[in-house]
Amino acid sequence: MYQKLVGKLIYLSHTRPDIAFAVSVNEVNAIKWDPTGSLLASCSDDYSAKIWSMKQDSCVYDLRDHTREIYTIRWSPTGLGTNNPNQRLVLASASFDATIKLWDVETGRLLQTLYGHSEAVYSVAFSPNGEYLVSGSLDKCLNVWSVKEGKIVKTYNGYGGIFEVGWNKDGDKLAACFVNKVVTVLDFRM
Repeated sequence: MYQKLVGKLIYLSHTRPDIAFAVSVNEVNAIKWDPTGSLLASCSDDYSAKIWSMKQDSCVYDLRDHTREIYTIRWSPTGLGTNNPNQRLVLASASFDATIKLWDVETGRLLQTLYGHSEAVYSVAFSPNGEYLVSGSLDKCLNVWSVKEGKIVKTYNGYGGIFEVGWNKDGDKLAACFVNKVVTVLDFRM
């Protein structure tokens, strides 16, 4: 079933919408499920990221601290229901303001703002153990951050703006795709 809805989050049960949330008055750029599937995060051009509870059928946090559009979000592979249950669940938001924000999902509190890019950040990904975050930006830099310290531990200057980054399942390799049609795989061992 297809229905054009602007600024709404719709929950479909079989063939009819059960829940519709007002997400944003602007474009929604990304949505991601948390590791347990009970929370859904969205980010949009109104500079906000939102966390939606499927159990409460509502927005539990409206996360606002970016000064430009948020292009993407990513959940950490930590918390209940993951291989890293003793670490807190974190949501990362990446923005055209050249920053990455790390949010405590339990409280909705901003944990850290990561500064290290000079242009829009298009992609972020947590390492499988949740200890590192990789970011890719239009500034041609791939940065690897310590989540705990909020500092860059490695930087790779690439061939052009970076659209997507990711880790392999062992956390020892990174991949990035660049605007000039290049894909790079990097060795990452700390």
